[in-house]
Amino acid sequence: MSQADLIFIEMCKDILENGFSDEGFEVRPRWPDGTPAHTIKKSCVVNRYDLSAEFPILTLRPTNLKNAVDELLWIWQKKSNNIKDLNSHIWDAWADENGSIGKAYGYQLGIRHRYKEGEFDQVDRVLFDLKRNPYSRRIITNMYNHADLIDMNLYPCAYSVTFNVSGRKLNAILNQRSQDVLVANNWNVVQYAVLVHMFAQVSGLEVGELVHVIADAHIYDRHIPLVKELISREPHPAPEFIMNSDIKDFYAFEVSDFRLENYITGPQIRNIPVAV
Repeated sequence: MSQADLIFIEMCKDILENGFSDEGFEVRPRWPDGTPAHTIKKSCVVNRYDLSAEFPILTLRPTNLKNAVDELLWIWQKKSNNIKDLNSHIWDAWADENGSIGKAYGYQLGIRHRYKEGEFDQVDRVLFDLKRNPYSRRIITNMYNHADLIDMNLYPCAYSVTFNVSGRKLNAILNQRSQDVLVANNWNVVQYAVLVHMFAQVSGLEVGELVHVIADAHIYDRHIPLVKELISREPHPAPEFIMNSDIKDFYAFEVSDFRLENYITGPQIRNIPVAV
């Protein structure tokens, strides 16, 4: 069975059994009907995924690989902050009348900075170091720019990645300040697993471990019965992840270059309420 499923089940059980409930406290998120959206949470959750062993996608229910990759490329490859460059509607609630989400996510990755070796944006700096100085302990991206927070329609959730090479294996630590576990957990895991595969391939490396650090991993009150039903399901074996091996340029990847084989899942959960 999929290790990603087992990690997800254990995380959810721990949150439900040992988490802190903010019932009775003032909270910012609201349900569409205006009701406060309370959560039960665990602080500083750490999950580890061995990408060399299997691709960490849930089988308890399907995760849409194509849409997850499309958003990943929107942020990391296009470095866009406009939903008109995205082929889904997941960011519509945070976009203005022009489609902009402000100076967030892809905008931050696309800002050029001065280094001793020249000017790079954050993505190109990672590519430069992985090829020329792979054993550096300074290969870090960070989208949480305090100077620009006031101009962001949503503060970055998954905001920082530290890349580290051991031998020929590329490892990554994803730092996330906050996560709606039911809605977004595996979505983010899948995206950053794909990102590690992409960076490894174009840098002549192999994939290693993805470590996901979540400062506030929470389950919303209206999601609790959905989560309990989901983690009661029987997991299936992990599918095979296939990426176009001919591509050696990070900016040449397209959504069609990624697919899964033998992806067997439980049924999808429909109409999940989302708090904003």
